[in-house]
Amino acid sequence: MKRCMFLMTIVFSFWACEDVVDVELDESAPRLVIEAGIFHFKEQDRNRAQVILSETTPFFENTVTTVEGALVTITSENGTTLTLEEASGGIYFFENFPLDENEAYTLEVLHENETYTATETFESVPSLEFVEQNNEGGFTNDEIELKAFFTDPANVENYYFFEGRSTRGNMADTFFDEFFDGNQIFGFYFVEDLAPGDEVTFYLHGVDEQFYNFMFTLLQQSSDQSDGPFETQPATVRGNILNETNEDNFPLGYFRISEVSILSYTVQ
Repeated sequence: MKRCMFLMTIVFSFWACEDVVDVELDESAPRLVIEAGIFHFKEQDRNRAQVILSETTPFFENTVTTVEGALVTITSENGTTLTLEEASGGIYFFENFPLDENEAYTLEVLHENETYTATETFESVPSLEFVEQNNEGGFTNDEIELKAFFTDPANVENYYFFEGRSTRGNMADTFFDEFFDGNQIFGFYFVEDLAPGDEVTFYLHGVDEQFYNFMFTLLQQSSDQSDGPFETQPATVRGNILNETNEDNFPLGYFRISEVSILSYTVQ
């Protein structure tokens, strides 16, 4: 009889597990997210300063809260200050930014009476040279894989941020030339369902060691996610931007000054 009562208890326990449980998570105050950079597009020989402002959102929300009405400026080492123009979607930009590769630049964002700043210098990059296609990749040996090659400058410590983008999906990676200094190396691109006729654009960014470490950590944390490195992360990754007004209310994101090489490829 005791055994029957025990079995009945288990059955009722399983029924109870079917109830819907609402999980209430503690929510912290939103933080400002600053994705900022001055970019020199090598093949086009043009510059663009761009800052994207948004706020962090609760864990279960997929919407992006953009930040409008901020004052965004960039000041050169010689004291020249330029104000970025505001567009929709929290984007602030300055086309044909007068970039001097030998000067440091300071970003300043004024938002809700708090001032955020970061200072960076220019990082150059070698050109992307060619793309190699392999039609026997993947676990089934019938998937398309692409490699975008470049040659690392010898006897110079270099850090890179690499991207491959297409309508099929995006990939990103970081490189440090400790083991391939002065040699030819490639960025790898592989996504499902890549097919002949697809257009893939590769971006190679010159970055400094601090940005390399920042992005390396983000990519490691997001390796099991499909939405990219700027989605919700398991832990907070600090960038190089400071809150000068309230250091405890630090922002997320990064400010960098990168030369960028771009190479487009049509899958054969």
